[in-house]
Amino acid sequence: MKDSLIRPANAVAAGFSYLRGSISGRTTVLGMPPAVGAELTNYCNLRCPECNSGSGQMTRERGFMSVDLFEKIIKELGPYLYNINLYFQGESMMHPQFFVILEKCRDISSTLSTNGHFLSPENAEKIVRSQLGKIIISLDGMDESAYTSYRVNGNFETVINGIRNISEAKYRNPSHLKVIIQFLVNRNNEHQIHEAKRFAVEMHASLYLKSMQIINKDSYSSWLPSLSKFNRYKKYGNDYSIKSRLPARCSRLWFNPVITWDGKVLPCCFDKDADHVMGDLNRDSFRDIWKGKEYRKFRERLFTGRRMIAMCRNCTSGLFTPS
Repeated sequence: MKDSLIRPANAVAAGFSYLRGSISGRTTVLGMPPAVGAELTNYCNLRCPECNSGSGQMTRERGFMSVDLFEKIIKELGPYLYNINLYFQGESMMHPQFFVILEKCRDISSTLSTNGHFLSPENAEKIVRSQLGKIIISLDGMDESAYTSYRVNGNFETVINGIRNISEAKYRNPSHLKVIIQFLVNRNNEHQIHEAKRFAVEMHASLYLKSMQIINKDSYSSWLPSLSKFNRYKKYGNDYSIKSRLPARCSRLWFNPVITWDGKVLPCCFDKDADHVMGDLNRDSFRDIWKGKEYRKFRERLFTGRRMIAMCRNCTSGLFTPS
């Protein structure tokens, strides 16, 4: 009974400390994070132009998370977690021990985001039979031309077949796996939204229409769709800015840290290049990092000058997108 109360009690403590901090500016945090992201690798087989990893703009070293490091994450955080994201930058299924790692989070709800190129019939069967809670498969177009305009080096038919493999494996096996097809709406595929919806229904999957993040300042006009509700930016004179009030608070610093493949603890998923390292799990425990000086200082910066932090100016927290 006691163990069953740890997660909800921890989530309440985290929520209370976030609300208290938002009102008073206090940077202390109670409990541990209810969710975490684990970057299994920052290698990727694609070259998507507005992705930090795929575009080649990433300056940090590339590699694969060791199984020992992942086990440490599970050991320290597992009792508190409602979810662990098995991705950050890169394609997680390229990890040579992906299924070994997946097996180690059987007692925790987990989410995988993938570009869909490794969903062979065999791998689809393994995923469906695992305890993975949710799989997000990127499908950013409904024909080869629209798809590969963004998913450079990708293969449309491979991804379509991969989604079908997952759907068919779910049909053969009892599974609670949630399948989400993610459609990154841009200028080249916005006319295919209805076709994507039909395909998702056929695959017994949900469709998530996602607005596109731009990291190259000269690319806005090339990618932004004409449909306002799928556009997270607005033009101001000759420049573009995110449609956000950028409030001086962000729940991610209380709820959703990210751990890179080599053990660096980051404040959130918008720190693509690990510019704000809160600590290193190779040296310290997560608890010490979570409640340590660097985290306190960064939370204080957020409260007093969020607009001065570069990654926060491209963050969707506080984003307003009119329909």
